[in-house]
Amino acid sequence: MRKVRTPARELAWRCAIAVFLVAISVIVLVPLLNLLALSLSDPARVSEVRGLTIVPKGFSLINYRVLAANPLFVRSILNSIFITVVGTALNLVVTSMAAFALTRPKLPFKRFFQVLIVVVMIFEPGLIPEYMVVKKIGLMGSLWAVILYKTVNVYYLIIMMRYFEEIPASLIEAAQVDGATYMTILGKVVIPLAKPALATIGLFYGVYHWNEYFRASIYLTDPNKYPLQLILRQFVVLDDTSALIGSGALFSYDEAARLSYDALQASTIIVAMLPVLIIYPLILRYYARGVMEGGVKE
Repeated sequence: MRKVRTPARELAWRCAIAVFLVAISVIVLVPLLNLLALSLSDPARVSEVRGLTIVPKGFSLINYRVLAANPLFVRSILNSIFITVVGTALNLVVTSMAAFALTRPKLPFKRFFQVLIVVVMIFEPGLIPEYMVVKKIGLMGSLWAVILYKTVNVYYLIIMMRYFEEIPASLIEAAQVDGATYMTILGKVVIPLAKPALATIGLFYGVYHWNEYFRASIYLTDPNKYPLQLILRQFVVLDDTSALIGSGALFSYDEAARLSYDALQASTIIVAMLPVLIIYPLILRYYARGVMEGGVKE
């Protein structure tokens, strides 16, 4: 016999879920707020900031002034923006075109391409063949070596293929009857209906490009081309703060002497995380609205 939830039991269940969600939020937010508090604290009182401190001790923007005055840091932000914007746009265009082609019933050798996708998923080429290809085509030292890596992610390609397969064939056939080419159908029929899926994989691609540092450390040798995450790794992981000394001339000796490198590292982390923290809720909101409004029925 099925149990019927009483109002009291329903209320208790809702309260338990609320407490759990609040606990998870606290676990996620406290470290971020602690870093923010550390970065905004007065250098003379940074030592007062503990692991659970979420309110700055005093207030100072000197850490962000140091970062903003550092040409290498500013250039790394511009490099990361370029890599992320261009890379994500290229990913979305190529992934959408490939997914649309692979979902066409009359595509020649369709089965072969599907098997090839599975093979690539299981047996992904290693770093050495990839390095040899990049070197052979002359992309060593170029930002394009980072941008073009995984122009099509197989997993995201499958997501787009599954979404395109849900679009009624009658819409495609009606467009073909009106004389539309496949590119016209893709641009004016399929893509507008696939905005939630594009928002999802666009977020994945964008976060990947923004956080990329490993291949940048292999293929890029000019510090002026380093992305932000590579600079972040040098400052935070390797404790290499030598690049920041060049901006010391813009501040008094007293200010430079009072600088806390822990606070400076926290400021660097905050700057690196900020774009993702801003964009993610916007994309998620758009995705939710697209799911609610984008239902397509025969």
